[in-house]
This record gives sequence, structure tokens and C-alpha cells, in this order.
Amino acid sequence: MDDDEPLQLSAHALEALQSFKQEEEARRKQFEQLYQQVASESENDAILEKSPTPAASIDVFPEDWQLSQFWYTDETAAILARALLQGADEDTVVCIASAPSVFAAIGKLKPEEVPTKHVYLLEYDQRFKVLAPGRFYAYDYTTPDDVPEKLYKKCHRLLIDPPFLEEECQTKSAQAARNLLAEDDGALTKTGDKRFKLISSTGERMRELILKHYPETRMTDFHPQHKNGLSNEFSCYASFECEHWKFVQDH
Repeated sequence: MDDDEPLQLSAHALEALQSFKQEEEARRKQFEQLYQQVASESENDAILEKSPTPAASIDVFPEDWQLSQFWYTDETAAILARALLQGADEDTVVCIASAPSVFAAIGKLKPEEVPTKHVYLLEYDQRFKVLAPGRFYAYDYTTPDDVPEKLYKKCHRLLIDPPFLEEECQTKSAQAARNLLAEDDGALTKTGDKRFKLISSTGERMRELILKHYPETRMTDFHPQHKNGLSNEFSCYASFECEHWKFVQDH
């Protein structure tokens, strides 16, 4: 073949490229619609009277692998959302750190499954302001003491998913968690459930670090799944059992 001859894609490759462009355009339009919806409702503070998040698919937000973003499957996100909110009451303060797909899943739950409006998202990626209007706080695990003053030691329930499977990230994320969590005094919600609950979803090989930093948790038999698949085995560590998981027996 002549070196000067322009490269041509196969019909299959052209079709795949066209499909990718169409998906990207569809996501762009969905994001724009979500942004307009939030902007409109925020003008009269209507958004603060609604559930903690507009009903939006996490698929509107393309994963940024440089930020180690891997969205949970819809089923996994819904399970984690329900487990975090189950038995809460209107005074329960809930925080989700570095797991925007779980926050998005809350917007799709039935109103009776979201008993509190005090649900907040901490996330490094500023795009998620439109997913959590009025409830979004910029969060960087590298500065764990820089948590929102409003949430400092005020959170009764926390789900945290450190973005990187390495010791520094896990350790600093745990430090941020302690700055967010209220003291567990054994109190119950108005429904009689535990007010204080902690979930950490991360790689199974982080087990020793997780149990070191969160001694109140144990490994469960629930294994979070991701939309695009990951080679790392993920586990769910929690301070409680529920209908979605049980503790793994120690050997």
C-alpha cells in the first residue's frame, strides 16, 4: 500500500464510531436538560423541597478513568442506597462520599424510601453539582480535614468509596470519615433502627486497612458490581447487617 494513501476505516469501525458520537451527543443533551431543570427549580428554592436529588441516570456523566471513576450497576447502587436509608427518620443526616452513582440511585427510589432530606454528596468532580443542588460539597481525599463545617461530626450515616486502592487514599479517606461521623451513642431512629451506620465499599484486598481504620465494621457477603466491569474484586464493609447482606464469618 502506498504510504501516502489516506487510511480508511472499515465499515464496522465507521459504524462503531458513529454510534459512539450519537451516544456522546445524547449524554450531552441529557446533561443540558438536567442543568436547565436544576437552574429553573433553584430560582424559587423548589429543589430543596424535593427528594435529595433530581431523578437522573448516572450514565449522563461519562466516567473519567483518570479520576478512577467506575460507576456501580443500577442494581448495586440501589442496594447501597436502600441499605443506607433504611430505618432512617427525618432527622437522620446521611452523607455519600465519592460514590455519585449511589446518590443518583436515591433519586429513583420511592418517596417513602427516602425519609430524610438531609442527604449530601461529597465528590471531587464538580459536574455533580447538578446532581445534588444544594446538597453538593467539593471533596478531595488528600485534604481529609477540609470537610464542610455543616457536616463536621454531624453525619449519622456514611457511605464512603475511596477512589484509589492504595494505602494513602484509604487512610486519608478514613480520616475524612471520622471528621464527618457523629459520635455513635447507640441512639435509635424514630423507627427503632440504629441511627448510626457506616458502609465502606472498596477493593477486597483493602480488607486489613478497612478493618484497621473502621473497627466497627465487618466484611459482608455483598459484592458491589460495576457497569463496565473491574478486574479488582470489590467488597462491602459495614457496621450492620440488613436484608441485603450478612457478615462474613471470620476464619
